[in-house]
Amino acid sequence: MTTSPGGLEAQPTATTYELGDLIPLAWGGRIRVPHFQRDFRWQSQDVLRLFDSIVKGYPIGNLLLWVRRQQPEKFMLGKLRLTAPAHDESLWVVDGQQRLTSLANALSPDGHPYKPFNVYYDLAAKEFLESPPSREPHHIALPILFDLKKLLTWFRTDGLTASEYFDEAERVATALRQYKVPAYLVRQDDRAVLTDIFDRMNNFGRKLNRGEIFSALYSGEEKGADERLTLAKISDNVAARTGFGSIDIGTVLASVLARRGPDPMRDIRVEFSLTGRRTQSEFPEEDEPTAFSQGEEALVRAVNFLIGEAGVPHISLLPYRALLVTLTRFFAHFPNPKPNNLRLLRRLYWRLSLVGPMVFRGSFTQFSRTLGGKIKPGDEEGSLHAMLATISDADPVLPSADRFRTNEATTKIILSAWWSLKPRSLTTGEILDAQSLNALLEQDRTAANAAPLIYPRLKEARSRLSPANRLFLPTGTDPVSEIPVALTVQPLEIDDETWEAVLSSHHLDRTTAELADRHRDEFLAKRQEHIRKQLSDFISRMAEWGYEDTPSLDALDLDDEFDELEESDLPSAPDGY
Repeated sequence: MTTSPGGLEAQPTATTYELGDLIPLAWGGRIRVPHFQRDFRWQSQDVLRLFDSIVKGYPIGNLLLWVRRQQPEKFMLGKLRLTAPAHDESLWVVDGQQRLTSLANALSPDGHPYKPFNVYYDLAAKEFLESPPSREPHHIALPILFDLKKLLTWFRTDGLTASEYFDEAERVATALRQYKVPAYLVRQDDRAVLTDIFDRMNNFGRKLNRGEIFSALYSGEEKGADERLTLAKISDNVAARTGFGSIDIGTVLASVLARRGPDPMRDIRVEFSLTGRRTQSEFPEEDEPTAFSQGEEALVRAVNFLIGEAGVPHISLLPYRALLVTLTRFFAHFPNPKPNNLRLLRRLYWRLSLVGPMVFRGSFTQFSRTLGGKIKPGDEEGSLHAMLATISDADPVLPSADRFRTNEATTKIILSAWWSLKPRSLTTGEILDAQSLNALLEQDRTAANAAPLIYPRLKEARSRLSPANRLFLPTGTDPVSEIPVALTVQPLEIDDETWEAVLSSHHLDRTTAELADRHRDEFLAKRQEHIRKQLSDFISRMAEWGYEDTPSLDALDLDDEFDELEESDLPSAPDGY
């Protein structure tokens, strides 16, 4: 742990600024942004929420300002081109850049015309809004609202027809100018101390994620809180009901939202509001408890599909969270798909696992929004084929079997292929089921503990990271520290047929297994050949690249003469790629 720089010579001074005093300091060049600050990143909704919080009297956080001498200089603050005069106590923003830049620009006639600072106040609706496409008499620009003289002039000229809203304008103008912002002033000549403070403020601790914000917004009253369903409880319930492991809160939230509408990344602050939504909910009359409980049911159906149809027994084998979100939306609207549609859905899942990141450029948002938009309530067949069409132009791919890292999507696909072999215990010969896998991993985010190294001390990195150097052993009883010996010695209580099944379930035969203890390189090479072949067969079987994505027979209007199909008319399995 580093202890330098030496720290502050004196504690920061606490003070407060009214915006009516603070913003003119910024316009006058007294407030600067150090070069080590990040770029301005706020968008229109962030700026609107900032002003809404101010007028409602909500805290917007403290400022941390570095007091130091400054020579005359011209600089940019957002869209404002300012001149800083020489001053012994200029203020440099260590924490609060996004807020101060937004305030200084949105309240200035020079910064206001530019996004995201083009904020107006609707005197009739009593809300802030981005520059409206059609200006109404009761829409007033913030620079006018912030300046008392300009405000009075506006009501005598442009705002003459809005005179009935003068009291509201005066209330908001006063709230803006008199809003008090707490600040700490740091006097320190050593720049290293300030950059150290900045680093700690931005990296120590953990900011709330989207799921935590949603939970806070819809937490309800204290009374009855223990009985209410929450995102965390949904995660626990799904894990208990399915044995799939613990789904992170962000994915649970996206799944709940996807059930109610095609865009799971929409604004969560108006989710249960009848106003302010850009798109109508598919369940407009639904209250929060119902949305949560029905979201859990749809999520359980999606997970059961992954376990029972797609061959994914645990969340640690799920390549991409967006897949589960999309499946939840599908099963919310089609809880009991037709048998052939389940097959098409399995095909879709595996094709998306392989080519989805390329088609959607690795974007969770684009992935979820695009596929969510293809799922149309009441049209099971059409929804499936629309989703399949999004990847119809993608070339078939086979994941690389050269590297094994359990936090990577490719390895999760490899593990699913291994799971299809029904891996067995090396000591009992029993098939290791999903229950034993879940018991071993519990809350783990990866399957590392279920895939021990055969040779943990290999020096050559390529061999050490090879899939051939791993076994899929979802059990806590097998001797994972003595795997090479265990592979070469058949236990007395296991008969020959069962032992061959054990070896086969781990990409081995007797000849290859006998090499494990003394011939590492040859063992790994032969086993890697088995792994590549089995992975190719698995992907070909699950993704079914060679099949046409035809609708189920139930959806077709067939003439009587085609009611009976000859065996030769049925599609044959593809030979490969």
